Amino acid sequence: MTESSKRLYFTMVFALVCYVIGSGFVQSFVNYPTWKLIGPDEFKTYHNGMSPLIIKFMVLPWLVEIALTISLLWLLPQAIPRRAVAAALMLNAVSAISTVTVQIPIQIQLGDSGLSVELLDKLLETDSIRAAASILKAFLYLWMMSLIVRDSGSTTGDSAYISRLEGGT
Repeated sequence: MTESSKRLYFTMVFALVCYVIGSGFVQSFVNYPTWKLIGPDEFKTYHNGMSPLIIKFMVLPWLVEIALTISLLWLLPQAIPRRAVAAALMLNAVSAISTVTVQIPIQIQLGDSGLSVELLDKLLETDSIRAAASILKAFLYLWMMSLIVRDSGSTTGDSAYISRLEGGT
């Protein structure tokens, strides 16, 4: 794969990461806090109706993002250090562990029993783990993209890039 192709691939992964983080923030900072405004009689229907949409529009893109981030270990543009991709994967692992061990059990309880202010408060409190990992991942990807942009300004294509590596101008 050419260096230009690797940069384009990274840009596509970056765009997906932005989508995943943005949708997660809407869920964490907009959707969850407003659940207390839903009546107890309607909450269970709302929650169970929303869950498949969350899987389709948030969970599946996140899983794709993780797979594409793993592939970056082999398709990494020269400007990005491999340890940055490893750090992104570690942040995804923090989110995944929190999701599986804390948030999903709470979501299952909410779906089964309906609105519980105590469970919702616990969901909001523990969701800060995922939010912190997402914020760190956002800054990490912005930094990686800045490396691509900075490096791209010094090359005009693969031949210029190769020439630079070989000691040319």
